[in-house]
Amino acid sequence: MTPGADESAGDTALPVRGPAMRLLPRLEPENEFFWTSGADGKLRFLRCRSCQTYVHPPAPRCPECLAADLAPEVVSGRATLVAYTCNVQEWIPGSGPYLIGLVAIEEDERVRLTTNLVDVAIEDVRTGMAVDVVFDQHDDVYLPLFRPATGVRA
Repeated sequence: MTPGADESAGDTALPVRGPAMRLLPRLEPENEFFWTSGADGKLRFLRCRSCQTYVHPPAPRCPECLAADLAPEVVSGRATLVAYTCNVQEWIPGSGPYLIGLVAIEEDERVRLTTNLVDVAIEDVRTGMAVDVVFDQHDDVYLPLFRPATGVRA
């Protein structure tokens, strides 16, 4: 059900958009690229220039080779839903249930992101489903959210 929707409106499943209010991350030099990269519609993760390992969450060194030569790199924005839960606790008065998902990015399944699933009815969510990134802008912060993928993937 859409946050704030009237439950007596019928049995039609409505897409969920996420919490009614979001707490925004603090922008720090180490993570600013991640939280602002949605300005151009692209999702970025740090990648080691020495061994090509993606690094998330952002860190000063590569966990594989310990190199400090990391730089933000654009990824496809495509991912697979690894796990999910539906939050029904009304933390914010008037808010409805929302979906929390763990997604693995297409480029490296070891890179996972906890996010909200949007534009999908709760009963249509399935582990293993293909999802695509969308961004929810709040001032200079672009929160990466995921929705069911459109089209066929190779």
